[in-house]
Amino acid sequence: MIFERIREMIVEELNVPVEKIKMESRLAEDLGADSIDAVELIMNIEDEFEVQVSDEQAQSIKTVGDLVKYIESVK
Repeated sequence: MIFERIREMIVEELNVPVEKIKMESRLAEDLGADSIDAVELIMNIEDEFEVQVSDEQAQSIKTVGDLVKYIESVK
């Protein structure tokens, strides 16, 4: 469920076809997220899942799977 919601958010935020978004998809290299996109995505994820992502944690998130694992670890 977390993956599906994050996938929907990435489709909305980055305008990427849903079939391109997999757990191993890299946010910058595969999905084209620049630093502003990444910040907005993290902010939306914080609101959606009611979590806090520190700057250090955000820096370590490279793939969609990293995002899912992080949210699962703090929920």
